[in-house]
Amino acid sequence: MSLLMPSRPIVINPDLAYSIGLNEAIALQQVNYWLKETTSGLERDGVRWIYNTNEQWLEQFPFWSESTLKRTFTRLKNLGVLKVEQLNKSQRDMTNYYTINYESELLDEVKVTKSKSSKCTLPSGQNEPMEEVKVELSIGSKRADVIRSNCTDVLTENTTENTTDIKTPSCPVASQPDRDVLITDQAKQVLVHLNQVTNSRYQVSTTSLQNIRARIGEGFTVEELTLVVDYCNAKWGNDLKMSDYLRPQTLFQPSKFPGYLKSANNWAKAGRPARVNGEWAREDGVFRSSFQNTDYSKVPNGFRGANS
Repeated sequence: MSLLMPSRPIVINPDLAYSIGLNEAIALQQVNYWLKETTSGLERDGVRWIYNTNEQWLEQFPFWSESTLKRTFTRLKNLGVLKVEQLNKSQRDMTNYYTINYESELLDEVKVTKSKSSKCTLPSGQNEPMEEVKVELSIGSKRADVIRSNCTDVLTENTTENTTDIKTPSCPVASQPDRDVLITDQAKQVLVHLNQVTNSRYQVSTTSLQNIRARIGEGFTVEELTLVVDYCNAKWGNDLKMSDYLRPQTLFQPSKFPGYLKSANNWAKAGRPARVNGEWAREDGVFRSSFQNTDYSKVPNGFRGANS
């Protein structure tokens, strides 16, 4: 069966991909589809917002991993073309809603076109500069074609042989953000948050940043790492023994972090309750895992603690 199915394709504007990056263009175009061509989501102050879970987004982008998905949406937010907010008033509802900043200069067709024609740049750090690769044309052709940039370099063609002389591009390629530098900058943000929350003074060093950088490199976001900091501080901050573990080497180690993050997400959904006498307290003041306030007179007959 052919892969060219008659289903609705994901259409990408080349200028958009040039402006913000290929993966980002794919994701943003899909957000635009939900905003413009469906009645999904909700409207707030004249702006439409839509919501999809990570699982729902991945169904639309089956060619991406979850880490690629998170990285792409994080970059869109950092570029200022995608707005992400938690619109529900309930502190227990951490649902993210998405809308597009249509006023962004990166989406301005005129400005992008002018930029594209004035200099040869590669917009996104996610893709390496395109290699100049020989591609054989159809049978009967006397020359090879070359996949190239839009620079105004010239090909020297020999009509008797199937060779191509590739000259150095006449316009320089703009430098791109280094991924390692970006990860380190994000790791520093997490470390600063850790110091502020725990009143610590961890220095920017290889030891302090190693596990943080590794988790970000795996696709976890700054928001997820700082949530783990908040959760563990709420749990251990007042415990003289456990507070010693509020350090980068422990919080972000690969064997522990996924479990901490799962608990932190549940804690956040519960409204970030306080820790009292070693127990999480609900809003009504009743401890979650304590039965000290149980009224045994109301326990049904046949159950332990029931009045005989």
